[in-house]
Amino acid sequence: MEGASLIALSIPVFFALIGVELLAARLQGVELYRLNDSINDLSCGVLQQVLGVFTKVVVFGGYVLLYESAHLFDVPAESAAAWVLCFLGVDFFYYWFHRVSHEYNLPWGAHIVHHSSEEFNLAVALRQGAFQPLFSWVFYLPLAVVGFPPLVFLVCLSLNTLYQFWIHTRLIGRLGPLEWVFNTPSHHRVHHGCDPKYLDKNYAGTLIVWDRLFGTFQVEEEEPTYGITRPLRSWNPLWANVHYYADLVRKGREAPSFGERVKLWFAAPAYKPDWAAGGLGDAPGVTPLTHGAAGKYDARAPARLVGYVFTQFVLTIGLAVYLLFRSGELSAASKVALALAVAWAVTNLGVLFDGRPWMIPSELARLAAMWAAGVVAAVGQEPAVVAAVAGGGALAAGFFASWLLRYRNGPAVASMPEIVDA
Repeated sequence: MEGASLIALSIPVFFALIGVELLAARLQGVELYRLNDSINDLSCGVLQQVLGVFTKVVVFGGYVLLYESAHLFDVPAESAAAWVLCFLGVDFFYYWFHRVSHEYNLPWGAHIVHHSSEEFNLAVALRQGAFQPLFSWVFYLPLAVVGFPPLVFLVCLSLNTLYQFWIHTRLIGRLGPLEWVFNTPSHHRVHHGCDPKYLDKNYAGTLIVWDRLFGTFQVEEEEPTYGITRPLRSWNPLWANVHYYADLVRKGREAPSFGERVKLWFAAPAYKPDWAAGGLGDAPGVTPLTHGAAGKYDARAPARLVGYVFTQFVLTIGLAVYLLFRSGELSAASKVALALAVAWAVTNLGVLFDGRPWMIPSELARLAAMWAAGVVAAVGQEPAVVAAVAGGGALAAGFFASWLLRYRNGPAVASMPEIVDA
């Protein structure tokens, strides 16, 4: 089994554990999940995995190229010590990647996606920035120079990622002596807090010792306020991935010089230049907002539309899984088409929860495009097959379109209290 496929192969386990957490929360009378938030979490994860189909060759290829041309030692892949040392190295460099991602605007714009949920549960673990791997891979290159084989590195990196799944929960309390060495749910709840004393703390992946050594450790005292200092207030996963960069561009227009505009991208998120009207919208260093007093963002679709969104989301997950597992057999054009279809779908489904005016036309256009793509894909088959695909696709698209259009005269999405600065 290749290390690159460990995360994809773990998807059924992730969903099973989310189900266990949801059931345990219900039995304990704790509200951990909201459907709109959870679908947004999973949609962000889907976007990252889909983009990874195109970027993994460049990202992992850089490690392979450096290993083959410049490694200093021939570290044996069959050595247990090599695996332990590589895992420790991955965890060490993950700490520094994670820390830098919070300290500079350019990587923070990719990492902020993971922090933008106002909940904390196992689904949030899957909420990852699509562009984050484009920043993280360079931090691991010293391991290639030392001579850890690419497969060993890739498996250790995957294991490090898998470990971090279980620490995204509110149902597990303190774990005694384990807290001194390992990253735990308690430690990671602190990391997701936007309260002043919790900001920029507990960057660890697996071992909390790095935070203790480098002065970024914070014990959990009271329940954190989860999210970012200026809430995203959107269920659009595409916007979640680009909103911080859009804010950088917007702020850059106020800059008095090109140099200041460039500096903004490499400054700390808390950077407040004299020429700017205010701090960056989602900067972790600015004064947090009163999330608790104002209420979490919770725009909801009418009940009859929720079934539509959920059904389309399940179908989209199936399409994404097909792309992930068959990408090696598909043409470049097919991969691009499938990736665009997935991205369009998850964006529309999030916007349906948001209640944006353009949601209905965009979703109708997507249904029509999916029907047309199916017909095009069937061209070249027997006429009966083409006719069956065209007819069956038309019936399916028509059914979903009629289901969707019932929403047009339905009630508006739930209104939200205005969130103001503290």
